[in-house]
Amino acid sequence: MAAVQQSDAVVVGGGIAGIVAALELLRAGKRVTLVDRDTPERFGGLALWAFGGMALVGTPLQAKMKIPDTPERALADWLRFGELDAADHWPMQWARHYVEQSRAGVYDWLSAEGLKFMPAVNWVERGLNGDGNSLPRYHVVCGTSRHMTLRLIDALRAASTDGRLTLLHRHRVTGVEQQGGRIGGVHAVDEATGHEVQLRAPVVVLAMGGLNGGHDEARRNWPKGRALPAAMLNGAHPFADGRLHHHAAERCGARITHAGEMWNYAAGFPHPYPHFAGHGLSTIPCKSALWLDHTGRRIGPEPLVTGFDTHWLCQRVAAQKQPWTWHLLNWRIAAKEFAISGAEHNQRIRDLQFPAFLKETLLGNHRLVRQMQAQSPHFLVADSLAELAAKMNALTASHDVDAAVLQATADAFDANFANGSKLENDDQIRRIHHARQWGPDKLRTCKPAPLQRKGAGPFIAIHMQLITRKSLGGLQTDLQSRVLDGAGRPVDGLYCVGEAAGFGGGGASGKRSLEGTFLPGCILTARAAARHIVAG
Repeated sequence: MAAVQQSDAVVVGGGIAGIVAALELLRAGKRVTLVDRDTPERFGGLALWAFGGMALVGTPLQAKMKIPDTPERALADWLRFGELDAADHWPMQWARHYVEQSRAGVYDWLSAEGLKFMPAVNWVERGLNGDGNSLPRYHVVCGTSRHMTLRLIDALRAASTDGRLTLLHRHRVTGVEQQGGRIGGVHAVDEATGHEVQLRAPVVVLAMGGLNGGHDEARRNWPKGRALPAAMLNGAHPFADGRLHHHAAERCGARITHAGEMWNYAAGFPHPYPHFAGHGLSTIPCKSALWLDHTGRRIGPEPLVTGFDTHWLCQRVAAQKQPWTWHLLNWRIAAKEFAISGAEHNQRIRDLQFPAFLKETLLGNHRLVRQMQAQSPHFLVADSLAELAAKMNALTASHDVDAAVLQATADAFDANFANGSKLENDDQIRRIHHARQWGPDKLRTCKPAPLQRKGAGPFIAIHMQLITRKSLGGLQTDLQSRVLDGAGRPVDGLYCVGEAAGFGGGGASGKRSLEGTFLPGCILTARAAARHIVAG
């Protein structure tokens, strides 16, 4: 017989959304059972490993940098860039809630928890034609998302000194119990022992992560008409497999929306020390690198440049003849611009080593470049383009890259600089000049120069693949994070937060994100659920 435990609420999932929901419920006096499938060491989910960038509106840091942002302006950017349908009611409501509440509900709330932000606001996802973020909004939490997550876990434990928190690791929820039209708890399995556990509660908060964490589900949901690469890497959580989404739909009448919308990245490579099968690292591509196809030719006619429209980049990369592309750059560019998303490879920020971070920003992060050269076979370094071409072909076991073609690609780009800056005529160079007008981007982006400039070598080629990351769709919810059925009615006692809810409403971002909306979306949806549960 299954063991039975009773509480006021069961939270399913130990990522940041689940942690925040449980924390707010505990502080309101509730007894909470939090069920997490992963090990205690990995408590925190993807947030434990994420970078921690957040799109926030109207913050003191924006004001300090004289950024005249408002919720109205942010909403206009959001709806235009995400291509939200005005008839898509709940995603629209959640988009509006986000821009209106991100200052108080995220920035101020995290500040009250003792967290700080880096003293610069970055400008990401500007759109190919200025149709994205019209202003800088990207805030980076000091210590990365890992520090934030550990701080909130400490707060979670502090809120339960009287034993009102039951934390179950290595437990997999197999189903939601519903009796007489009302939620009664969940069924779970202790994966260490195989024993079944019945967790009874009048309220269940689903925070199990994205619908498309596994590639099987991602491929099933991939939008028709969009190119699908033959191979991809995985930057999502492998336990986010969509099973509870489908269970909630089949057994509780919940509605899954926007299942095919995803926030993937165009430039990943395999993790040298993978945490799970197919695990990839998501790079922050160098703006000054030439983005090449499998033959060593520049992808065009409009060159691929990061920082403007990630969704567009992913579609362009997915449409290539081979499921990989190349970034061609030199050591000068790599030291200044190359970065890997997440806490793991941003230890200066993660460990609050600000003098070392400033030094690497100003003088170049040669440490990371040397690390990737030593650890990754997908990070190739050579003294000549001919030698580089040979290494590229050896890696792919092909003869795709002709050394003469690679040389011609570099020569054609470098020709832009032959007659001085007034006669440069390349869209990538124009975009770089535009990006460098904003101070933080100028610090991290090289002044345009020939790829083959003397003293800038050696040459580098990075073997890139599309990497899946976040689900933009999920269970449909209202502004209280209540799960809605097919008729738009709340399922009594069932809530869904974070990525499981498409970060709000089942698809608040639409087709693309302004970037940095994910962690705040987890916090806002979780706090909304907790408020409604406490209010009764």
